[in-house]
Amino acid sequence: MTQMHRRQILRAAGVSIALPFLPSAGLARAEQNSTGKQGIDTPKRRMVCIGNLLGFHPEAFWPEAASDKSATGLNEYQDFELNKTTNALKSVRDKLTMIGGLDHGISGGHFSIHSFLSGVRQMDAKSLPDANVTIDQYAADHVAGLTRFPTLTIGSEGGIHGGCQLSWTRTGTRVPPIPGPEQLFKLLFAEVSQKDKLAVVDRFKLQGSILDMVKSDADRYQQKLNQQDRNKLDEYLTSVRDVEKRIGLRRNWIDIPKPKAPFAAPKNRNMVEDLPLLYDLIALALQSDSTRIATLEIGGDFNPRDLGVNGDYHSLSHHGQLEDRIKALITLETYQIEQYVRFIEKLSSLEDRGQPLLEQTMVLFGSGMGNANSHTNSNLPVLLAGGGFKHGRLLAFDRQSKQRPPLSNLFVSMLQQFGMETEKFALSTGTLRGLA
Repeated sequence: MTQMHRRQILRAAGVSIALPFLPSAGLARAEQNSTGKQGIDTPKRRMVCIGNLLGFHPEAFWPEAASDKSATGLNEYQDFELNKTTNALKSVRDKLTMIGGLDHGISGGHFSIHSFLSGVRQMDAKSLPDANVTIDQYAADHVAGLTRFPTLTIGSEGGIHGGCQLSWTRTGTRVPPIPGPEQLFKLLFAEVSQKDKLAVVDRFKLQGSILDMVKSDADRYQQKLNQQDRNKLDEYLTSVRDVEKRIGLRRNWIDIPKPKAPFAAPKNRNMVEDLPLLYDLIALALQSDSTRIATLEIGGDFNPRDLGVNGDYHSLSHHGQLEDRIKALITLETYQIEQYVRFIEKLSSLEDRGQPLLEQTMVLFGSGMGNANSHTNSNLPVLLAGGGFKHGRLLAFDRQSKQRPPLSNLFVSMLQQFGMETEKFALSTGTLRGLA
């Protein structure tokens, strides 16, 4: 079987693994797989990442804060005035941190929004191994098999710029989203028919056969390799065994009943009306341990008319400094913040092992767009709630400081809080200073 055909079969079967780059054997490099250590009996750590497609009007989002500058390039404020859009955060300000001055140091406007959770544009990722992967998919390897769903990716395929682009795999493949509460409810609570269970079993068998084939290829090349490539192959075979283990863990969920539905199955309406229900379903998925990682994108089909606002989301975000458009934009952006606050309060009210769910759940809210009106991807709006971090603060990084860290440093801190032993993510330079 040729190398190209082997890769195609691996991808079609949902197994992201193939022989690595071995110069002495002439084989091309493939994706590396990491394994996780968050076990069944260890404290649960959860992560939710919410992305807004078009950012926020900066003048209404950022708090009124002092403009003094620190020698370290970081100012921390506990006493600050929230702005128009973010005023709803007052009720949960002690549970979250606002972080200003961070971004990924890239440009491209709408065509770089997809980099929010990865830190790297796709066009730049070709020369960076595994750089396409977003934080949610990266963290999913750490808890593979421990929950029914490694991750839940939620977002509409409607609107501008190709639908939901929040979540990406290591191979640079966009993760198709669950498009609405109707589909999410069915996934979480509807039992699978016996016929579908058998189809899943067949899929696992196919994946197992492919892994056997890959190991056979590896054994065949073993004798042709120099010592350096043998060491690399040993690492690769370890990743193969990790994939086998994850497949075995996933197989264990076939006959385990799903949680009982807490209410009748909903129907999709529109993104504005559905947003509270999507948040509620994510909370239920976390509480029932159906998953520990979820992403939600609020996309271009977020229709202002459903909030009594004329115009469409995209055109309002490009307001041209017209006062009536800015006012309308603030209305729909405020609604998004209000629903985020409601979600935080919901997680605070739910418990797992006697502890508020929010204490176990990092909830990131932000966007890959800093200012849609000027098409900039700088100074991204970032909120981080829960997860055991110290909160009730505004961390403001000086954008003129040479010590200003990239947003990816926040992701390293989040991954470590999630229980992962990692010092690097995308183009990070360490953990995020000031976050504890």
